[in-house]
Amino acid sequence: MGKKLPHLNQQLQEFIDAQKIFFVGTAAAEGRVNISPKGMNTFYILNEQEVLWLNLTGSGNETAAHLLEDTRMTIMFCSFEKNPLILRLFGEAEVYHERDDQFAAYMKYFEETAGSRQIFKLKIDLVQTSCGFGVPFMDYKGERETLKVWAEQKGESGIKEYWTEKNQTSLDGLETGIFKD
Repeated sequence: MGKKLPHLNQQLQEFIDAQKIFFVGTAAAEGRVNISPKGMNTFYILNEQEVLWLNLTGSGNETAAHLLEDTRMTIMFCSFEKNPLILRLFGEAEVYHERDDQFAAYMKYFEETAGSRQIFKLKIDLVQTSCGFGVPFMDYKGERETLKVWAEQKGESGIKEYWTEKNQTSLDGLETGIFKD
């Protein structure tokens, strides 16, 4: 059933490429644990030990705040179609904002998307699979365009204003680093 691996093998990379959604989990030393669903073709495999994901502007910025205090991150994929499988990637993550050179370097792996807020890089130290027998079957119908349309309508200055209002601190009052030099 479940396996522990030191890196992503080819079969698991192909599994990731077929998924339409993934979940990101982080936590600071104290306070709330955050789990966020992600989609919209924002995940990229650099190699068997490193992955990237593009974070789009949203109502919170918990992941960035948590990483300033504790760099642990878990990314989970699960199959809702065909063969059951749950895949977790454990490791240490770094965050890159548009002010960072790495942001521009890594952005080449993603479509230009209005509201792109950060890129996270996870250095994997453990890959774990489990059966997924309890995960229901669900049909993929397509991507929601709502977030992209919202960000395009806001424009760059409107997004920055939104970050000022909504993305500078976490639910627990931690700084997110969105405007730090």
